[in-house]
Amino acid sequence: MTDKIIITIDGWSSCGKSTLAKQLAKKLGYLYIDSGAMYRAITLYFLRNNIDIADEHKIKQALKNITLEFRVNEYSHQSEIFLNEENVEYIIRDLIIAEKVSEIAALKEVRSFAVKAQQKIGKNKGIVMDGRDIGTTVFPHAELKIFMVADETVRVERRFTEMFDKNPNITLDEIKANIEMRDYIDSHREISPLRKASDAIVIDNTHLTEKEQLEFALGLLKKRKKAVGAEK
Repeated sequence: MTDKIIITIDGWSSCGKSTLAKQLAKKLGYLYIDSGAMYRAITLYFLRNNIDIADEHKIKQALKNITLEFRVNEYSHQSEIFLNEENVEYIIRDLIIAEKVSEIAALKEVRSFAVKAQQKIGKNKGIVMDGRDIGTTVFPHAELKIFMVADETVRVERRFTEMFDKNPNITLDEIKANIEMRDYIDSHREISPLRKASDAIVIDNTHLTEKEQLEFALGLLKKRKKAVGAEK
């Protein structure tokens, strides 16, 4: 496996998927793609334009007016998402978006639009993509699939820390309710529900440091390379 591959990282909200994905991308020289950012950007567009999500025609028309692109920030060297040429990387992290994104991401038209865009990005491989259905629907034949989990209490604390700087009035109860709502919608939606791919490897990072989870993932990658080499 000297050629570049596709690495997928799925899992529950606030399990550290993006942190690990960014770590791996940086270590391997790959492009990091935050699939959740795509759904958040679409959600932002829908909210800004008062799109009625019960109207299939309006949803389809809205999607025709959306262009999504990832560009690497020259200072942070991290990929950031652009919605119709506007950098919305930080706007989409607001709790208002978080409260609506699972509902909008569950729409079949939105799902189809995003999956096609994600598959196009991964055509040349050399990417690490995180999300909810990357290893099951977007890239079912990815060379390495990871599924991340963590205790709910830890997930709530992580999200609270992340959100507090942006909104000091946020409470743990609000964060907990949001995470539980998103978990339910993500795992019960009709189209591409959140589930572990049969060949995905679970990483429980409840008690792992960022360094430890990276080392664990790199160990998985090394084993995968050996396995593929043995198959040839």
